[in-house]
Amino acid sequence: MPGKVIQGHKKYEKECSNCHNVLGRVSQDALCRKCHKKVSKDIKNKNGYHGKIYKKQKCKDCHTDHKGRKEDIVKLNVYTFDHDKTDMQLLGKHQHVECKQCHKKGKKYRQADSRCESCHKKQNPHKGGFNRLKKKQQSCNNCHTGKDWKLIIYKHDETKFKLKGKHKKTACVDCHPGNRYVKTTNKCYDCHKFDDVHKKKSRRNCEKCHNPQSWGKMKFDHDKKTKFPLKGRHKKIQCNDCHRKDPYKVKLKKDCYSCHKNDDSHKGVFGKKCQDCHKSIKWKESFFDHDKKTKFPLKGKHKKAKCEDCHTSKPNKNENRRKCRECHKKDDVHKGQQGKECQRCHNIYGWEKKVIFDHDLTKFPLVGLHSAVSCEECHLTNRYKDAKKNCTACHKSDDVHKQKLGVRCELCHNPNGWRVWRFDHNRQTSFKITGKHRKLHCHDCHNRSISDVKEQFSTCGDCHGGDDAHDGEFGRKCVQCHTTKSFSDIKMRR
Repeated sequence: MPGKVIQGHKKYEKECSNCHNVLGRVSQDALCRKCHKKVSKDIKNKNGYHGKIYKKQKCKDCHTDHKGRKEDIVKLNVYTFDHDKTDMQLLGKHQHVECKQCHKKGKKYRQADSRCESCHKKQNPHKGGFNRLKKKQQSCNNCHTGKDWKLIIYKHDETKFKLKGKHKKTACVDCHPGNRYVKTTNKCYDCHKFDDVHKKKSRRNCEKCHNPQSWGKMKFDHDKKTKFPLKGRHKKIQCNDCHRKDPYKVKLKKDCYSCHKNDDSHKGVFGKKCQDCHKSIKWKESFFDHDKKTKFPLKGKHKKAKCEDCHTSKPNKNENRRKCRECHKKDDVHKGQQGKECQRCHNIYGWEKKVIFDHDLTKFPLVGLHSAVSCEECHLTNRYKDAKKNCTACHKSDDVHKQKLGVRCELCHNPNGWRVWRFDHNRQTSFKITGKHRKLHCHDCHNRSISDVKEQFSTCGDCHGGDDAHDGEFGRKCVQCHTTKSFSDIKMRR
């Protein structure tokens, strides 16, 4: 032998055929299960620990013998054992119970009784209240869970008395005194005779008018027995919501305003005939046809506007409130600069949707690159008339001349681009460019900041005062003797 078997197999040690069948067809697992019949039954029925973990593995994979008399081949660790793989899952408060409270000393773990009453018999408050019921119906887990005794899961609706309304919140002992559940009455009057305000005049047939939701909710056919049929939300309201006094003594008015005066969010603006606009289904659902019954058809965003957004007070007969500015004065971001006729630019689908405005009709038509510029680049605010029309108001930082040629950029440039420019100095000014002046840059003569080019001097001495070899003896009219080709090119004029 490879070694002695465990203490439990000691008496079979000399009979190897009990566990080993080398030449036969019977497997070793079959021989194990032949002795351990309860384990074999668990595996077959998929019950117990072995039945739940079995995945066609061999017994010797977990329990290997010939290790000696004192060897523990079960190797059970009570601290890490997964109890959920047994027939008794540890749920709720069972997770905090010590093993020895259920598994008694000297008995195998599988011998522990999983029935509730095996541990909780002394805690049973019913004291035989279920004695007349079948054994399956007497099981504690039909009503209770492992979380708390007071947490009831019993399906009362499967009985002949379904729990509805306030009965769902009623404690069991209120109907089952002494925790007895056999032959409990299911008649209203047996429990509610002290609640009978009719003093037995209803002949104890409470269910004809009342229901389990509340005593105040009665089954009364208001449509047939009164001249006010209940429709829409009127069907769901309580009787005492309208009949706050004795209905047999005080008759109610049938008009809406008598009951719903305090619900009138219009504060009397639309009168007292609520039914002209509202239905009994919902106050907010109005069926008033504004397009047909008024001279102001609702289109665009006006369809989604609330009545009180426009109708803020009771209108006078001669009052005309169909103009945009009457309602949208506070929405005028232009602060009155664009006038009162909002419809000239805007439409009813939104302030910013498809704005119609022809900038070319203003004093500043959009030409060239200006036609592609967004409004916000020139109009920093919605007060559009505040925008200045001169070029430097927007393009001061783009002025490479630093105002040496004035502020009227349009004299040389055009809106198609800064480099697309044309300026004829000979035609547009009184100073013709000839001779060596043709090779000069504009800034050679225009070398100081000015507001207007007219301020620029146009005489020779303005630029060539320092070049005058005559020290001013011949005056400032250099052109009388010199030409623009060269100072040495002298042409006397008589």
